[in-house]
Amino acid sequence: MTVLHLADEGEAADLAAFLSRLLHYDRGAAVRLQAAGTALAVFGRPPSFEVLAIRAVRLAKPYENGLDVTLDATVSAGELLESVDEAAATAAVPAAVTGPPWAGVLPPRGGWQPQVGLPAPDALRAMVGAAVAEFRRRMEELPDEGRTRAELDRIGRDIWSRTVGDTGLPVRSVHAAQSLGFLRPATAPRDVGLFASGAWLRLRTPYGSIAVRRAGLGGLGLSVR
Repeated sequence: MTVLHLADEGEAADLAAFLSRLLHYDRGAAVRLQAAGTALAVFGRPPSFEVLAIRAVRLAKPYENGLDVTLDATVSAGELLESVDEAAATAAVPAAVTGPPWAGVLPPRGGWQPQVGLPAPDALRAMVGAAVAEFRRRMEELPDEGRTRAELDRIGRDIWSRTVGDTGLPVRSVHAAQSLGFLRPATAPRDVGLFASGAWLRLRTPYGSIAVRRAGLGGLGLSVR
């Protein structure tokens, strides 16, 4: 069994928290792991947000059992979470699973260019708060017979598909960043950035990134690995 030696207890705790949040939205969640050297990237897709979440994890050393070049595997998020030992700062890589379709199509590794127009973190969190309040208000205004799943989904799409200013970044991406613990209250404005590469936008913070396909650009910029 491959054992990951994480940089410290904090990295182990953050990885466990990220996996727990993914499992909150999908009890059967899978994650794709990619690692080289002492850097591990954990990719997940919470279905409620329709975005790709990426958590970077620092490793103390590459691997055991002779795996010393790269790691690329799709595994059960729940099994990976169970294997995390925060005190020892280790995690065992579970057996690979048949990955969901999103796991085969990831954002490009390079070519990311900074984008302008992203509000400060406090403004982003306020934007999410206002969107949540609007959803609740519009839901409560519906008559009982009109409060159907289809109507609630329609309201949700209307609100969360809006973009952040002129950036093209959908508000659901910011909501995902906050819900997954990437957009924390103490985050400084200089530590949050928006980047673009091909058809992808990426909201990056010190705690993780949210990647999303830009509307109207088709399949450009995909990385199939």
